[in-house]
Amino acid sequence: MSIRPFQFAGATAVVTGAASGMGEHLARGLAERGSTLLLVDRDTARLDAVAASLRSTYPGSSVTTFTTDLADRDAVDRLATDLLAATDRVDLLVNNAGVALAGRFDQISMDDFDWVMAINFTAPVLLTHRLLPRIPPGGHILNVSSVFGLVGPKGQTAYSSSKFALRGFTEALRSELLPRGIGTTTVHPGGIRTNIALNARIGGNLSNGEVKHAQESFDKLLTFPADRAAELMLEAVKARRARLLIGLSAKLPDLVSRVVPMSFGTLERGAKSVGRLAGRVRR
Repeated sequence: MSIRPFQFAGATAVVTGAASGMGEHLARGLAERGSTLLLVDRDTARLDAVAASLRSTYPGSSVTTFTTDLADRDAVDRLATDLLAATDRVDLLVNNAGVALAGRFDQISMDDFDWVMAINFTAPVLLTHRLLPRIPPGGHILNVSSVFGLVGPKGQTAYSSSKFALRGFTEALRSELLPRGIGTTTVHPGGIRTNIALNARIGGNLSNGEVKHAQESFDKLLTFPADRAAELMLEAVKARRARLLIGLSAKLPDLVSRVVPMSFGTLERGAKSVGRLAGRVRR
């Protein structure tokens, strides 16, 4: 079933993780397109600053903020109640908020693992379940997975688990919602230039040197501009694309995982082979 292109002007959009990075740029792109914004983040000061900037840059725009810790299930439920009280319809739900965790599975605690799953997977599921009755035909849901929702590298057991889960949830949801005229998009960003590496939680058994190395290694991968990534996401929503890969660092692993009969772990150990393949793949 095909759905007409998404209409941003006059739409009401909920965006989580809106105080910085891709979420902030998504909010700016939506305000520019004439959407009413309901913005969610745990950082009150930064969220308020983004909202003030949007109101100044786009006079007459409607921006409402909600401070919530998405790791707290009860807080997510209260957020959903507040959102439902603030609007009678949600045309676009963007589950963008996400966190990272560094460390091998034997180095992290189950509390850390649960924290990642709660923010990256459970919160989007809960918000979608609560808000879905207010999403009309013509609406859209965009869930931000990751390149690590396509492949699972070492040291990312919790993060990959959460992003693979979000990918599966969104793909199954798409089959259910398309007959109702509601679109979905799963986004798999590669290395987007945000603060996720600096804000990543570190497994409890890592030394200071291991922590520094993990953060620096992760940060080196983050090169794709966040504002450009946000624009690509909004273009994907408008076109009702089912899936969006952002950057070569997402496109290459996706290609390899589908056409080469080997695990991503093997590819990590065979960096020379990956490099030769990368030379034949266009961005």
